Amino acid sequence: MSTERQFRHTGVDAFGDPEAPPQPVLPLSDPADAWDRPLRPVRDLDEVARTFPGRRLTLDSERSQLEFYGTPEQPNAFSMDSLEFFLVIAQFFREALPLRMILLLIACQRAGGRIQLTQEEMATVLDTSRGKVNEALSEIMFHGIVFKVKRGVYQFNPPYSYRVAEFIPGTETTPAEYVKVDQQSTITKIRSDQTLPELVRFPSLEKMREEIARLRAERAEERAQRRRRRSEQQEKRREQ
Repeated sequence: MSTERQFRHTGVDAFGDPEAPPQPVLPLSDPADAWDRPLRPVRDLDEVARTFPGRRLTLDSERSQLEFYGTPEQPNAFSMDSLEFFLVIAQFFREALPLRMILLLIACQRAGGRIQLTQEEMATVLDTSRGKVNEALSEIMFHGIVFKVKRGVYQFNPPYSYRVAEFIPGTETTPAEYVKVDQQSTITKIRSDQTLPELVRFPSLEKMREEIARLRAERAEERAQRRRRRSEQQEKRREQ
């Protein structure tokens, strides 16, 4: 096959769209050939979690060079965040402060997803009042994104954000330390803690999606009402 991709028209795409554009034909050995096959999207993450409560969610498996620039014994520190999570919160949190708060929490999480920040420190970094920080943090916690471990210590829910490794620089008296964690133990602990809210034990973005749909429908109705009022006003002016 030449270096240029060859295209063919399948007639329909993976979702049955007869007007789908031509699909590229790839060598059978090309992993991207998977896009030629129908996908079965996961629609209910909560149900998957309940069906497979012991499933292993780990980042300790073998990685390719492009995914990790380091050895398995000393991987580079990194965080991995759910892209779907970012997409939904960008639509759901209409106020700037909750979004800024989430970004701050992601930036400050330690290996294992622990966040050691007091609300006073959050208020200082975000340049806002302690009361507004408490309000924004309460809203974020309500959706199970993070939960409070103790005063000044919070925990990120692993399905939303991972921090699996961290390099801690040393000083003249202490050696540098490399911390590596497997967050499966954190997930197991969260799932088995009956005192935690359901959305913390089995986090879901579905409620946010439903609220986004409701807000959009509400705003669409408001726009339609404004259009009707303008039309009625114009009709009255013409009659006069």
